[in-house]
Amino acid sequence: MRRGFLLLGVVVAAAFAAPARADTVDVNLDQAKVMRLPERVATIIIGNPLIADASLQSGGIIVITGKGYGSTNLLALDRQGRVVMDKTIQVSGPSRQDVVVVYKGIDRETYSCAPECAPRITLGDTPAYFGAVLGQTGTRNGSAGTAPAAK
Repeated sequence: MRRGFLLLGVVVAAAFAAPARADTVDVNLDQAKVMRLPERVATIIIGNPLIADASLQSGGIIVITGKGYGSTNLLALDRQGRVVMDKTIQVSGPSRQDVVVVYKGIDRETYSCAPECAPRITLGDTPAYFGAVLGQTGTRNGSAGTAPAAK
């Protein structure tokens, strides 16, 4: 009986001594999520900036943007370099109902249909389609930046 209590005590102590599993933050590709940071954060670190990006805002707010599929981590450090937060960031595909994927043999194209369908830039699409849509989008966005001011 005494041995059982000793074993139970060791198990309970080990459970409290084990580090807590990092919480997971789920973000969709090309979308942002707002989080509040713990107090005293001086530095934020993203493990893989190809998967997610983070922007520190005033008031202890951080904006996390999904940039590529997969998972990475977010570390927040205080001024002494101690970790005050460690979270896993999981970036997954779009969950909206307006996304339509078209397969032409092994080639894939993605469209956003809300309510009419238009090409969408999505990781994993056929390179020729992806490049064409990216080029058109870049041209359009560049033109918008140089448009004359409204009178």
